[in-house]
Amino acid sequence: MTVTPASRDLLAIRGGLPVRKTLLPYGHQSIDEADIQAVVATLRSDWLTTGPRIAEFEEAFAARTGARHAVSFSSGTAALHAAAFTAGLKAGGEAITSPLTFVATANCVLYQQAVPVFADVSPDTLNLDPEQAAAHITPRTRAILPVDYAGHPADLTPILDLAERHGLVVIEDASHALGAEYKGRQVGSVAHMTVFSFHPVKHITTGEGGMVTTDNPKFAETLRRFRNHGISSEARQRQSAGQWHYEMVLLGFNYRLTDIACALGIQQLKKLEANLWRRRQIAARYTAAFREIPEVVAPAVRHDVNPAWHFYPIRLDRVQLKADRGQVFTALRAENIGVNVHYIPVHHHPYYRERFGNRGGEFPVAEDAYERLISLPMFHGMSDQDVEDVIRAVEKVVSHFRDAV
Repeated sequence: MTVTPASRDLLAIRGGLPVRKTLLPYGHQSIDEADIQAVVATLRSDWLTTGPRIAEFEEAFAARTGARHAVSFSSGTAALHAAAFTAGLKAGGEAITSPLTFVATANCVLYQQAVPVFADVSPDTLNLDPEQAAAHITPRTRAILPVDYAGHPADLTPILDLAERHGLVVIEDASHALGAEYKGRQVGSVAHMTVFSFHPVKHITTGEGGMVTTDNPKFAETLRRFRNHGISSEARQRQSAGQWHYEMVLLGFNYRLTDIACALGIQQLKKLEANLWRRRQIAARYTAAFREIPEVVAPAVRHDVNPAWHFYPIRLDRVQLKADRGQVFTALRAENIGVNVHYIPVHHHPYYRERFGNRGGEFPVAEDAYERLISLPMFHGMSDQDVEDVIRAVEKVVSHFRDAV
């Protein structure tokens, strides 16, 4: 096929040449030789789990986030469940959270036989709106779970004030926000408990894994017991003391993170600053480019935060574009740009519809955003050319649908 300007400008779904020859994923891990060697060294050690690498990772993580305690878990979901348990959620209780999140945020409330109560999000950041949260507080409310959507910290000050007035626990779902800053403080040192995820598309990875940070020593103690079957001591402690006796003091789970995973986490944490710098650089380039495209609404950043940029969510101006999100999504995928959508609102999922009777329309800001959202590729391993390919593809697709009107 002869490459001509016309074939380059024609959408790939219409037979034109795609912007890229291969698919650029929306997220991807970065693993180097130091990561591999750290894991290999642990595999050759005496401890594959419940060993010294766990405490080492937790201490380094607490120091990085400015928290007094950090407790590791086998996944971000396990960490959320542990935080919900520690907050005292149980049957008859409620917790307020955002509908615009991954299902795990709300599911952790259900795991405790409590009820997740959704409140709408703010139009700019798409984070939980404190005023909407306040309107949903009842005598049954026990916790608030704000989500740091896309890595932009939630509006924590009014949420914490609200919690103090009503005697509630704030569990910040910061799965997107490791390294983000809120009013000069590190995310992880602000809320009563803060939950992080180490899935491969996050800022650092342990394969699967999670962490809860807190300044409350009683919370930390409960978190550690909950991840270890509810047992009050750990295997390495008993071995060091030459003891065999242990006691189960609460009903917990096996949610332990392994030494193998923690060895990877320790090495990954050393690269966090560089990873954040690169993500912020990519976000700045995207924002500058999309400022010139009126049909694309770039994500907002409030003046008192420094986001961590887990992903980069644009919103389409459907009035100007005259095309729905599905058309634009399909066209971008055909250009080999691995776009995604974050998220289907939790109350739209069949399980939640059937259990709680949601019909749609309850949370207009979140639901309108969902119909317009597309997440662009965002990971620290992206090259400058990758970034320019994304921008070129967005310009190409938007131009087509603009001209097609």
